[in-house]
Amino acid sequence: MTLGTGEPAVDASGLHKRFGHTEALRGVDLRVAWGSVFALLGPNGAGKTTAIRVLTTLIRPDAGSARVAGFDVVRQAREVRYRIGLAGQNAAVDPNLTGTENLRLIGRLAQLPRTHIAPRAGELLERFQLSHAPDRAVRTYSGGMRRRLDVAAALVPRPPVLFLDEPTTGLDLQSRNELWNTIRELVAEGTSVVLTTQYLEEADRLAHHVAVVDRGVIIAEGTPAELKAQLGSTVIELGLDSEQAAARSQSVVAGLLARAPEREDSTVRITSDDGPRVLIDVLRLLDAAELIPTTLTVREPSLDDVFLALTGRHSESDQPSALASNGARP
Repeated sequence: MTLGTGEPAVDASGLHKRFGHTEALRGVDLRVAWGSVFALLGPNGAGKTTAIRVLTTLIRPDAGSARVAGFDVVRQAREVRYRIGLAGQNAAVDPNLTGTENLRLIGRLAQLPRTHIAPRAGELLERFQLSHAPDRAVRTYSGGMRRRLDVAAALVPRPPVLFLDEPTTGLDLQSRNELWNTIRELVAEGTSVVLTTQYLEEADRLAHHVAVVDRGVIIAEGTPAELKAQLGSTVIELGLDSEQAAARSQSVVAGLLARAPEREDSTVRITSDDGPRVLIDVLRLLDAAELIPTTLTVREPSLDDVFLALTGRHSESDQPSALASNGARP
């Protein structure tokens, strides 16, 4: 199965998985196009990692079906494994081996031709900016270096489909940006990437298609632009001096708006397709009611706004910054 064939890189329908009394997946459907980045976005416990484990044949679904690279993940698990790479949340590399030794070991386990293993290891060390430390034990690597080596290990057999489970969690900003650039390069060369993330910015900057997962269900999906367009072209945030004033302001402006305003602590949030006109009208109404905002922010919608509108809460990874921007403590 290669880029451009009729069947998608990943095609899942009605996936269910239960662990005891917990339904981790409750009817998940998803399709991943070849040569694209597909992001599963959601908080901890949403079901993202369970979906990845099903798609990579690590666990069987209780119901539903999935095909990866044209093969069924249950009936043709062996064929699927030969065509995928997986970098999970926990590093799979051996900390006591060097970077080179780890990659060569993966090459042998993947049954690459012996003459191909050393050149492939060297190529990946160079690509992932690890060529300065090929003979150092991995336990001496920084967190960013270990994460890059883990992704490199998943790429040793040149898989057409790559699964990355929260690939940048715990990385500093520079390491995160470097890994993002590498993922973009892989996709440009034809690799299909499925990643899970809690980081809204990561999904926004990397993904061609995003599925928002919450409590085992996909509650929305589309391109980042499509998801944000559902909220309108403008977000207006009005900070008041108290929660009581914010509640009054929400009530005062509600009749003016096609979409009900949201309130979070002392902040009122308005989304609109006609931002400038709405802003003027809202400020006039508040002035007439003797309600004066202490802060005013006008911006484009973000995926955090989408997540908040869909679930009633911020994504966990963005919650501190969102609260801080509203003047509250994280």
